[in-house]
Order: sequence, then structure tokens, then C-alpha cells
Amino acid sequence: MEAKCYAINNGVGVKEISRLISRLRHCQFGVLVTTSYLANQAYKELKSDDHLVVVLSASDIAKLLLRKLGHPSDVQRWLEENH
Repeated sequence: MEAKCYAINNGVGVKEISRLISRLRHCQFGVLVTTSYLANQAYKELKSDDHLVVVLSASDIAKLLLRKLGHPSDVQRWLEENH
């Protein structure tokens, strides 16, 4: 598992993906969680070699929070109270 807390305009690149992939053993899968997005070249790297990596990006995290908490103001309140 790899987690990256990047600004929304700074995507996770090939270097970070390569690091995660290098740690995977046969029949294992990786998880990448990021507060930004997966850069295009990094995405191509994952897809071209059929690497088993689950990616949770900023938009995925936002959708999960909205589904769980409802309105964006509820998400904001929860974040302020808990983090």
C-alpha cells in the first residue's frame, strides 16, 4: 500500500507507481491512495503490464464521503471535527 498526500493539481507519477509495483510479489495486489490523481503516464504503466493495483484518488474519496455523510457541508463539518 502506498499513500500520497499531494495537492489536487499534482498527480502521482511513474516513479511512485514503479516503487509500489516493485514491492508486489506473485499474485499480490497493491493499493494506492492519493489526495490528487494518477498521472496519465503512470496510469498507462499500470494498464500496459496488467499490474494489480487498486487506485483511490481524490474524486473517489470525495464520492465516498458524500455517500456516507450526505451534503458537502456535512463533509466539511465532519472533517473539521475529526481532523
